[in-house]
Amino acid sequence: MGGICGKPVLLLAAAMAFTASTARAQPAGTLIAADPVATAPAGMKAWRIRYWTRDDKDRPLAVTGMVVAPAAPAPAAPARPVIAWTHGLVGIARRCAPSLGDDNFTVIPGLKDALARGYTVVAPDYPGLGSEGVHPVLIGVSEGRSTLDAVRAARRIPAAASGTRFALWGESQGGHAALWSGQIQARYAPELQLAGIVAVVPPTDLARNLTEGSDPRVRALLIAYTATSWSRLYGAPMATFGSASVQRVMMRLADNNCVRFDARPKLGTIVGIAIAQRAIARLDLSRQQPWGRMMRANSPSAAAIPVPALIATGTADTIVAPAVVRDFARLACRRGRTVRFMSIQGGRHETVARSDAAAMLDWIDARFAGRKAPGNCGTF
Repeated sequence: MGGICGKPVLLLAAAMAFTASTARAQPAGTLIAADPVATAPAGMKAWRIRYWTRDDKDRPLAVTGMVVAPAAPAPAAPARPVIAWTHGLVGIARRCAPSLGDDNFTVIPGLKDALARGYTVVAPDYPGLGSEGVHPVLIGVSEGRSTLDAVRAARRIPAAASGTRFALWGESQGGHAALWSGQIQARYAPELQLAGIVAVVPPTDLARNLTEGSDPRVRALLIAYTATSWSRLYGAPMATFGSASVQRVMMRLADNNCVRFDARPKLGTIVGIAIAQRAIARLDLSRQQPWGRMMRANSPSAAAIPVPALIATGTADTIVAPAVVRDFARLACRRGRTVRFMSIQGGRHETVARSDAAAMLDWIDARFAGRKAPGNCGTF
């Protein structure tokens, strides 16, 4: 009996060992699968992709994303330039990944225009969204690596015809991801050539971002997402927020809610957010450890922006305080970086990337064309 029962266990152990060995053997950026998307709109062709990346602890991860290219035949040469679109916070649950449905076709700003200009668009989900594991909310190295590896993986799709020249364009959490991708690109993916970075309403100084947003309900939900993620990944103590029942409420908020700006929240979500608001009302997480250390470690460096950057905010943003974005851009200027800062009058957190998508694509076009990037340091 022992021998019969033991055989499946041995087979399972062998399979697990084979999977782990395969993961270790695959270089980051290796494409695992590219499945054509039958629902791609007219003029586009798209693939849902799985590929290998490495997390901030250098462990191999199989992650997901989407590649969208013009429907026209691929050029013989040169390869298409790439825009890596890094999405805003959608939640932490696996089911929230943009690539699982058709969200990318409507959420990526100016997508049709970008394809008409000849770009291939690469849209990573980030680890834990669409794939196994915990989503590392606002963990810069994990976001950056998964983005750069998506650009690498897209090059293995012949019909996408994507090259090594790319630009980064992201909003909200994706602005954070774009800045971090630029910060680590030279040492992590030196074979790629980065032309420019567009960071729209980006969280930059995480300690300020988690306290200065003027919508207390959104701030409570954002902290619930971040705290749940960091507690599971790094053992940061949820006890910081109060009783076991409060901790459970905050974790349920994070697990059960994908972000939808156009949807009315359910009653349970409203009640949960109210409880989370009370829990954080007098709490300065930046002074609580390890939370403060993690915020500082995952705030992008203004001095490390390696290429020209367009940094944008909206004056009506209640989620990422416009003053925090402006101060980051000013610091980058003082550090000698080439920055164009845009402040969109009346722009809201969820509208800035869309209302000014054409201007942002014009700026990206100019970077690929090799034109000198105009900065406006000293004017804001």
